[in-house]
Amino acid sequence: MRRSDRVVADGDVRQDLVGARMRQFRKEQGLTLRGLASRANLSIGFLSQVERGVSSIGLTALNGVAAALDRPVAEFFSEEPAATAEDPQGSLPVHFTLTRADNGATEYVSGQQTYRMLSDRGPNLVLEPMLVHIAPGGRRDEAYGHAGEEFAYVVRGELLYEVDGVEHRLHPGDSLHLRSNTPHRLYNDTDEVTTVVSVVTPRLF
Repeated sequence: MRRSDRVVADGDVRQDLVGARMRQFRKEQGLTLRGLASRANLSIGFLSQVERGVSSIGLTALNGVAAALDRPVAEFFSEEPAATAEDPQGSLPVHFTLTRADNGATEYVSGQQTYRMLSDRGPNLVLEPMLVHIAPGGRRDEAYGHAGEEFAYVVRGELLYEVDGVEHRLHPGDSLHLRSNTPHRLYNDTDEVTTVVSVVTPRLF
């Protein structure tokens, strides 16, 4: 099986799980779709499609949903959600992290995108560096704005990055840096997996 096929297949499974978790957490709080949409600044129709597994949701938009539901983002990817344990006081240095290649980086799959975390958690650090693999095709996420900044550098393949309604096609070596409160979305309209180094603030996990 080609990598692109595997990413799409895995993405289908994760997409259903993320939607199911969203519905579960929403109902636990007695929230309607309208209430969640208002809190997360997303449309009712889009959230309905995500919950039914029809549409995928980008990680930054999911972060807004997670904040609205007062849940860690990681719980949307877990078969058995559990409260996230806090690190013991002083167990991590406050000024840096050192992540070795053989540490086994955490990966999350959301729709067409697989996110590989490039840095261990640092208690006083705000950047979220990731290696993102974006499968071809699929539905475009809804354009979304959020607090912070976002940087993307294309390593392999091509990427359509829409910022404030204007599409920009990025090729290997191209990069884009924006204030994330501007509505934006990205999409791979080619036949191959696109690989991007992405750095966002604030941290999502």
